[in-house]
Amino acid sequence: QLQASGGGLVQAGGSLRLSCAGSGHPFRSYTVAWFRQAPGKERELVAVISLNGITRYADSAKGRFTVSRDNANLTAYLQMNSLKPEDTAVYYCAAASIWTMRTMRANDFASWGQGTQVTVSS
Repeated sequence: QLQASGGGLVQAGGSLRLSCAGSGHPFRSYTVAWFRQAPGKERELVAVISLNGITRYADSAKGRFTVSRDNANLTAYLQMNSLKPEDTAVYYCAAASIWTMRTMRANDFASWGQGTQVTVSS
């Protein structure tokens, strides 16, 4: 089970930190990702972190977002800085038992959190 939290309303240029708490499965051994879905749009990968800390980012997130994980506390984070109105979406964390060299897709991930709303006002 995954529990996402930390969303909210923030002005453009502001920051938020999302948290994803894991339980019920070997979190330490899993790839963890953050996806987002804006109204009328497909769910898109924002950032992903492997079990040993390798990270990848969508082009839209590079330089502004940082994904990290604390395996001791079974938690992953997404630090979002310099937020833009176009970052407004529901953000989901997800866990997968695989890590791929290709860009990972939503259907690679078997476990999903419930989503947390991020709204960035202009």
